[in-house]
Amino acid sequence: MKKLLFLLAAVMLMTACGNKEKQLQERAAELCKYIPDHELLEQSKDYLTEDFYNVLDTMFNHLPQHEAMDHEWFYYFVTGNGGTIADYTVVGVEQTDDTHAVATISVRQKWEDGSFDESTDVEEHKLYMEKVGDVWLMCDFDGHKADCINYIANNREEQAVRQAISDYLMKEIGSQYAQGELCIPTLMMVYEEGEKVWGDFWIFWYNVSGDTLKTVSGGNHSGLMTLNKENGNYTVTAFEQTEDGAGNEASAKRIFDNHYDIYQNMHSNEEVREAVRKEQLQEYVKSHNLAVRYYQDFGWPAVEL
Repeated sequence: MKKLLFLLAAVMLMTACGNKEKQLQERAAELCKYIPDHELLEQSKDYLTEDFYNVLDTMFNHLPQHEAMDHEWFYYFVTGNGGTIADYTVVGVEQTDDTHAVATISVRQKWEDGSFDESTDVEEHKLYMEKVGDVWLMCDFDGHKADCINYIANNREEQAVRQAISDYLMKEIGSQYAQGELCIPTLMMVYEEGEKVWGDFWIFWYNVSGDTLKTVSGGNHSGLMTLNKENGNYTVTAFEQTEDGAGNEASAKRIFDNHYDIYQNMHSNEEVREAVRKEQLQEYVKSHNLAVRYYQDFGWPAVEL
């Protein structure tokens, strides 16, 4: 009788474990729908832990878009930029403790018509789960949470440096120009080392006319910025500029040294310069909630933002 009870208890335990694993697999399959691939779905907030969602929300919605797009691992977690759709299969789930589990996900690419892309291999990914209250939520995917946190920290550091340079250009250089309503620098970084930044910097003053930023004045100020960081804040302490006129090339070669070719390719390419200018104006307009759709230099057609 005791042996029979023992066997029944063992069977019940195995059944319970099997049911729990099945439930975890089903939940992992449900969470696959909210893997942040190309976009962070609004409803995913209910399926991600609060800290993981907040990290992804910062990356997708609160950083300059061009910065994020430089890192394809972020926008393309699974499918890449090839126009395919990820087809997910949960291979298995390992519960590591009472509130954490790791699901192994098999991913195969298929086209929009449902056929599979035979040219791509089946990939395996890790979906990390955390039990919050009575609900299992996604708390990480392939370790991207740490990647995102590091990127956000680096981005904020870079933005602090950019803001310090912009403030310096507006105050110290912009005051020398015919002024308008808004002073908006364009920054093209050539090289950074420690607290020194070599760059191709431009100053522009604009007036707002309807939905257009009309250029009042502007000019180039390339060179080496030296910054100082104190209490988490950056300030520019020195600016060595390239010379005007006949001494321009020699001074640029001296200041930019081994990075002169990069600087020259950047500085002499009007197409690249205007693309960067447009991009940074888009960011400025968005962050300042301006009802502006164009910018226009005197004598030139308006450029749509």
